[in-house]
Amino acid sequence: MGNESKAKIALTVNGEATEVAFAPHKTLLEVLREDLGLTGTKHGCELGECGTCTVLLDGTPVLSCLVLGLACAGHAVRTVEAMAEGGKLHPLQETFADLGAAQCGYCTPAFLLAAEALLQSNPKPTRDEIKDALAGNLCRCTGYIKIYEAVELAAARMRGEKAEPTRESLYGR
Repeated sequence: MGNESKAKIALTVNGEATEVAFAPHKTLLEVLREDLGLTGTKHGCELGECGTCTVLLDGTPVLSCLVLGLACAGHAVRTVEAMAEGGKLHPLQETFADLGAAQCGYCTPAFLLAAEALLQSNPKPTRDEIKDALAGNLCRCTGYIKIYEAVELAAARMRGEKAEPTRESLYGR
């Protein structure tokens, strides 16, 4: 077991220059979880079908189970661990919690990052644009409506609007 050669790459992870050595066959998902201890990124199907392992690679959502760690040399990776800053939750994290958009929570990191990427490029998305941006992420617990509402509410707050959850989004229809 100790004879396996390791590859070493430099990349930026959550805003910090990082060097990491790992077995060259490892996916970005495995490097993040096993070699860098960033367990917010979740294992799902490992086939690229569920979206649970979504991270941002140079600001674009990617399925980390399908990206080789070696391919990330010189690139920037953002995981859910970087969303809260200075002890303050990101507006998306706040609205997901406020509206109950996260139930078991397993898929939540991926939804948060995909939504963050959407709001970076489109601060006022329509419901259909939100659905399209999140379409690659599966959730077994929710009916997705609360997730869409949480993204809409976070978008409004990030635009500086004094947006509050509706009674319906808090208590159901």
